[in-house]
Amino acid sequence: MDVRKLLEELRDGTKSVAEVERALKIAPVADLGYAVIDHHRRIRNNCPEVIYCEGKSTEQINGIIGNMLDAGSNVLATRITVAAAADVQTRYPDAVWNSSARTVTICRQPVIKRGGGKILVVTAGTSDMPVADEAVVTAEFLGNDVERLIDVGVAGLHRLLSRLDVIASANVIIVVAGMEGALASVVGGLTDKPVIAVPTSVGYGANFGGLSALLSMLNSCANGMAVVNIDNGFGAACLASSINRINC
Repeated sequence: MDVRKLLEELRDGTKSVAEVERALKIAPVADLGYAVIDHHRRIRNNCPEVIYCEGKSTEQINGIIGNMLDAGSNVLATRITVAAAADVQTRYPDAVWNSSARTVTICRQPVIKRGGGKILVVTAGTSDMPVADEAVVTAEFLGNDVERLIDVGVAGLHRLLSRLDVIASANVIIVVAGMEGALASVVGGLTDKPVIAVPTSVGYGANFGGLSALLSMLNSCANGMAVVNIDNGFGAACLASSINRINC
């Protein structure tokens, strides 16, 4: 539900008082028995409820999607399996499946631009791209302009230094890195823009599934850097979207 749009339609006479009243009477939550959907989340924080698919059955995922679409909400489903995504596309032909990001999006309502700036998503290596792609899909779903800078890790620092113009053009920067996670500190030292660091589980044994990158980022001496959880591209994009909206 877009309250602003409803009020504008009431003002312009394209919707009656009764129609707007009916729309506003939609229950703030819908209890499906296996999920309680928060339909008013978009009103509170500009982002509709997002479906985290791990641990959910295909029927549950489709049930939640159907309820959200009926309520007039766009849909973002994260961490969805190939089989579940195929079933969703069968039921909802307009569903868009991103195999790398492991996301499905259905946008039947206009995606409103929320920020005047650009979010830049930087990846240390190609292996980090699934997490970066989740961030990109999420940021675009939330109405942001997004640019990518791929495979510019510290093992070949010249690759990053040759793109300083791209870094300077961003309003918010998401840095996605595994191994030792050093790229976030380097980027943080090259810009005055907010940097959101995303450690990934990419790396050999002593990487400990992303823990080494997480600790490196948390202990960074670069100023103005926030850190989200391991492989949490979604969370990084939500934070970046909020910053982008406030700063513009």
